[in-house]
Amino acid sequence: MAIKITDECINCGACEPECPNNAIYEGGQEWRFADGTSVKGSFTSFSGATADADAAQPPVSMDIYYIVTDKCTECVGFHDEPQCAAVCPVDCCVPDTDNPHTSEENLSKKASMHA
Repeated sequence: MAIKITDECINCGACEPECPNNAIYEGGQEWRFADGTSVKGSFTSFSGATADADAAQPPVSMDIYYIVTDKCTECVGFHDEPQCAAVCPVDCCVPDTDNPHTSEENLSKKASMHA
C-alpha cells in the first residue's frame, strides 16, 4: 500500500529528500508528476487520473508534509523499506490502508515513472 503522513507530523522535512519518487511535498506546495521522475507529456497515473506531467496539481495538505499516493511506491524497487518511515522521528509515515497496492503494482508504478 502507499504510505501517508499523519497529522502527528512535526514538519521537520526529514522524509522529503529520502523519497526516490519525489512523492513527498511540504504542506501547501503544488506538485507535478514530472517532479523527480522521467514522466513527460500526458500521463495516466496508477489511479487512472490523467494530467500533463508538468502541470501543477493542488496540494494534498495545506498544513503538513504529504505524500502523493499516485507517486508513492513504498520505495519498492529502490530500497528494502519505505525510507520516509525509516527516517521519521515521530513515526507519522504509516501505511495508507485506503490505498492498498501489492509489490507487483508498486513495481509497475515505479516502471511507469522511471522509464
